[in-house]
Amino acid sequence: MATAGTKLTRVLSRFFINNVNNKPWRVMGSGSSFNGLAKYSTAASTAVKDYEDYRKSLYGDISHRALLVDAVGTLVVPSQPMAQIYRQIGEKYGVEYSEDEILNRYRWAYGQPWGRSRLRYVNDGRPFWQFIVSSSTGCSDARYFEELYSYYTTEKAWHLCDPDAEKVFEAIRKAGVKLAVVSNFDTRLRPLLRALNCDHWFDAVAVSAEVAAEKPNPTIFLKACELLEVKPEDVVHVGDDRRNDIWGARDAGCDAWLWGSDVHSFEEVAQRIGVRV
Repeated sequence: MATAGTKLTRVLSRFFINNVNNKPWRVMGSGSSFNGLAKYSTAASTAVKDYEDYRKSLYGDISHRALLVDAVGTLVVPSQPMAQIYRQIGEKYGVEYSEDEILNRYRWAYGQPWGRSRLRYVNDGRPFWQFIVSSSTGCSDARYFEELYSYYTTEKAWHLCDPDAEKVFEAIRKAGVKLAVVSNFDTRLRPLLRALNCDHWFDAVAVSAEVAAEKPNPTIFLKACELLEVKPEDVVHVGDDRRNDIWGARDAGCDAWLWGSDVHSFEEVAQRIGVRV
């Protein structure tokens, strides 16, 4: 049986196929090409609205029965640049690299295959993060690592992306929509949410270190659905990573909106679901 998400894909695909042979698509750079693109954009937006209206016809005024939210980059973001903190804390332990050097080395280390496990974050993630920190800074001092590791479990290290999140999530839950966090993170996520005083906003937390699956693996999304006792086709996930969040959620059978593109605030998320804030 096709899900509502599959039906939206078919609607958009049919529109593209029907319009791709029009001249405006073939003469890129001309005024008519922009007219064609504008027409496509308008029709695509209409298709999305029609899809959301269709979902609301199934469930009443609400388009989805549950909302899944990515953590880092969507719900929370670091309060200071990573390289700045690595250097600032590391100075007393002999770290001499500049912030640019630390950032470049961090990117290299993070991109390396993690051979000890198919998962980066196993339990508290210490082995993985020890590799990242020592590779980024050239410092293997255990005291430095522990101070840095502990810092990222505190409210000083993070802040909420959307200052209106609490108000919006309260309205969403009052409307009967269930909420869960779905994140590639180690076991520090739960204490971090408590430190930010937002753990009680959610009915469930699916963290990769506990589920033993990282996005875009659909397993972690299915686990969140299981915890919320909802079907994937009744769920929408919001996250900032197209591969991990959007493709992963859709592979699990969920709807998905890209943070910063499809939606820009949690109030907009609520409005699309059909919840007034």
